[in-house]
Amino acid sequence: MRHVGAQNGRPASSERIAKAIARAGLCSRREAEAWIAAGRVAVNGEVIASPARNVTADDRIAVDGKALPVRARTRLFLYHKPRGLLTTHADPGGRPTIFTALPVGLPRLISVGRLDLNTEGLLLLTNDGSLARTLELPATGWLRRYRVRAHGRVGQSELEALRAGITVDGIRYGPIEATLDRAQGSNVWLTFAIREGKNREVKNVLGHLGLKVSRLIRVSFGPFELADLAPGEIAEVKTRTLREQLGERVIALAGADFSAPMGPQEAPAAPVRPPARGHPKRERRRRPARNERR
Repeated sequence: MRHVGAQNGRPASSERIAKAIARAGLCSRREAEAWIAAGRVAVNGEVIASPARNVTADDRIAVDGKALPVRARTRLFLYHKPRGLLTTHADPGGRPTIFTALPVGLPRLISVGRLDLNTEGLLLLTNDGSLARTLELPATGWLRRYRVRAHGRVGQSELEALRAGITVDGIRYGPIEATLDRAQGSNVWLTFAIREGKNREVKNVLGHLGLKVSRLIRVSFGPFELADLAPGEIAEVKTRTLREQLGERVIALAGADFSAPMGPQEAPAAPVRPPARGHPKRERRRRPARNERR
């Protein structure tokens, strides 16, 4: 079990047990609370049943009988999620997930929020569950921008009205920035920007306007952009850039740690491309010898 004493003679600060587990990168804070309720977590040799427990660096924490890993440096990755992958670590139905599609050599990662099965584009992944939770909070206020193709017709004036927010089927959605980019046949292309990220928000709001979404691509999340990252590619944000982009307020809220060791597993900062599938190399045609030519 992990047992780390206070450093530099200072008393160890306390935090909720679920937060400590999330910081170690095992799961999100919500998942940690579920693990505690299931009796999978022990503190100082005693199985606990409630997440209402504060721990310090002097406490010995174990999950499923294994010591909580030493916390590694906070890291963030940009991933271009393709369509057809679930944003989950495991699917009871055996459907493919983003985590089974990621290249080897990465630390255990947690997604910052989720993208639906057929939604594609930018997904943030981190080894720090507390950072993931902080970036998901509406209070953090990060704008999530999408490119949308939808069947139907809509005017810019209708989209402008979304800036005041809208209630659909009893669910209140906050201010939305929406722009009509172009009409293409029976479809329209829109830019859609939100800050809350409620479940199926884009599809529900546009459905209320009579539009049926046929393609949804997230192109940015806060200061991070999809840019030219190809489907299936992943790239790590360098530590210096990450600190600058998060800002002191978010770093403090998440308790991000940029001084800890990188950890046993490392990944390159350059994009990692998925292996090519189903495209055998073409056989090069032999040029005829000079005396064979006619």
